[in-house]
This record gives sequence, structure tokens and C-alpha cells, in this order.
Amino acid sequence: MPRIARMVIKGEQAVYHVMSRTALDGFPFKDVEKDYFFKVVRRLSKVYFAEIMGLCCMDNHFHLLVKMLPETDFSDEHIREKFALYYGKDRVLEDGQIPCFRARWSSLSEFVKEIKLGFTRFYNRRHNRRGFLWGDRFKSVIVEKGETLINCLAYIDLNPVRAGIAEKPEGYRWNSIGYHVQTNNKDNFLSLDFGLKEFNVLDSTERLRRYRRFLYEKGVKATEKGIQLDEKIVGKERDRNFKLSKINRFAYRTRYFSDSGIIGTKEFVSQNYQQFKHLFQCKHEKIPKRISGLDGVFSLKRLTE
Repeated sequence: MPRIARMVIKGEQAVYHVMSRTALDGFPFKDVEKDYFFKVVRRLSKVYFAEIMGLCCMDNHFHLLVKMLPETDFSDEHIREKFALYYGKDRVLEDGQIPCFRARWSSLSEFVKEIKLGFTRFYNRRHNRRGFLWGDRFKSVIVEKGETLINCLAYIDLNPVRAGIAEKPEGYRWNSIGYHVQTNNKDNFLSLDFGLKEFNVLDSTERLRRYRRFLYEKGVKATEKGIQLDEKIVGKERDRNFKLSKINRFAYRTRYFSDSGIIGTKEFVSQNYQQFKHLFQCKHEKIPKRISGLDGVFSLKRLTE
């Protein structure tokens, strides 16, 4: 029986919720695999005509909320820039190849296929195995902007809470709200378009606050499947008006990176590093890295890396 053709909107922007599950038994994706999955999506999203709105990598599956942009939005020069980013500056792009790459990099199927293939190669190499990693072809649903989109994003970000592996949605390292909070959305990897017009304020901090309010109020409601957010936790967030203080951000980042080594003023980090630099294998001198959001506080390793 032939497969049903995938529903894809062509010639205009469209948002898709993508989900794919591993064919392996149990829960094979650990911290290292999840870190690499985010790395693959981050790298490829710079090449494909894609805007990542939401992402979550669980122990045996992933969710992706992505806005695909039409190929007509990108000039030949854009294609050349992306080609150099993908293949390196030494490889030459012929004029006749441009239409092919324009079509490829605007394709949802090609984008997801390359994500899964890149991750599979890493996983198989790491675990000294061969063969398929994923189950059936990925599922994709066209998502309407507005209430539908933000509810879909909340569903994705609440996955770790529903599964009982995180008390708070941003306490999980491998979902979009966790990436926003724990890394301050490093490299502007994730879109700050949360779908609702009332979220379209200029200040990114305010956008994130409004989304967290929506997320927590959604998560505390009873659900037929999975665990709901603790009412006490939501109550404390309500008292703070869902604002993230510098202490909140720092707490998440210090849990995110337990191997920072030395934290303090720039002088403190530099002085103490001299005592222990013989323990490091790197050839270059380590320079104290400023911790974003905390004035005058530095670390030996950048906490948002």
C-alpha cells in the first residue's frame, strides 16, 4: 500500500509540529545524545529556511515546532552564503546548482531527514552499532498560528513535566523553554514568536515572561495523561508575576554546568586558575568568561556554552 503524501504548504510560510520516535527499546537517549541532538538542529537551522519555534528531546523521541520559509524569500546571494556555511569556503557553487539547493533547503522533509541522519551517525558511532535508529517516518502536523501554535508549543515544553522527570518546564535542559532560560537563548537559536499577537512586544524578556505565565497556567490544569505542575510551584511563580530574577537564571545555569571550575570576580578567577592550570590539557591560557545577567561575575568556563 503506497504511503500517503505528506501535507506541505508550498510558496508561503507554514508551521509544522514534527515528532519522531526511536526504534530502539527503552530510553536510549542520555545527556550526551540530547546535547548532540540540539547541536545538530542548531547547525542545520542556519542553513535550511527554517525558524525553530519549539524543541524537546526526550529519552526516546523528539518534538520539533518549526516554521518553514518559502524559497522565494531567499536570493541567490543568500544561497551562496548558506552553501559556504554548509560546505566551507573552498567548495565552489555553480550557478546551475542554485535552484537545486534553494528547493532542498526549503523542504521540511529534507530538513528533518538530515537532522535524523546526522544524529544517527553520531549515535551509531558512539555506541559502536549499525543499522536503523528511528521507527516509522516522522509525523508532521500543520499548525495554525495563534492559540493553536502557543498551545502546541506549551505541549512540547511540558513533556518533561508530564513524564515526571522535571518539576518545572525550564528545569529540563533539552526543551525550548529550558534553552531560553538556561542559556539565555544562545546564538538566538530559538524564535521568540510565541504565536499570539499580544506577545508581540519589543522586549524579549517580557515576551518570555508572558509565555512562562501561559505555560505554567496550562501545566497546572488537570490532564488525562501525565503529571500536572505542582500548584505550590505555580503559586510561587504567580507571586513573582512569572519574572525570572538574576538569581533564578544563575541557579539554573550552575545546575546546567557543574564543571565550571572557578566562579567569582575576574581577578579571583584569573588568580586561582594559575594555581590549577597544570590540570588542564588545553594549550591556550584560559580567560575568565563573563556570566550573562550577573554583573561582575565570571567563570572559568562559559556557562551558556
